[in-house]
Amino acid sequence: VQLQASGGGLVQAGGSLRLSCAASGRTWGTYVMGWFRQAPGKEREFVSAIVRSGGSTYYGDSVKGRFTISRDKAKNTVYLQMNSLKPEDTAVYYCAAGRTPGGFEALYAYWGQGTQVTVSS
Repeated sequence: VQLQASGGGLVQAGGSLRLSCAASGRTWGTYVMGWFRQAPGKEREFVSAIVRSGGSTYYGDSVKGRFTISRDKAKNTVYLQMNSLKPEDTAVYYCAAGRTPGGFEALYAYWGQGTQVTVSS
């Protein structure tokens, strides 16, 4: 599975961005997809995950109620809609694929290259 994240950029606090993660590989649809982020000087943090069917989603406490994860199997793409952005959301965002949903990096075997999100105050 190969992953390509995109959609990052500079946005003012309170604004919105939608990240995309395009996946390739025959078995992409069988994987749990997740988003993590890493701010400068901090550890990588779990953001969100979605199961194969799209029927269950998971969110980190800091983004609950503001971010929404979804997947479009026809387009082989996972999205992260980010609303009400805050300066503390500034980070490099990574998409990942694994077999089990959860917030631990070790659950995800495949990683994209990351896309920068910067939220100005």
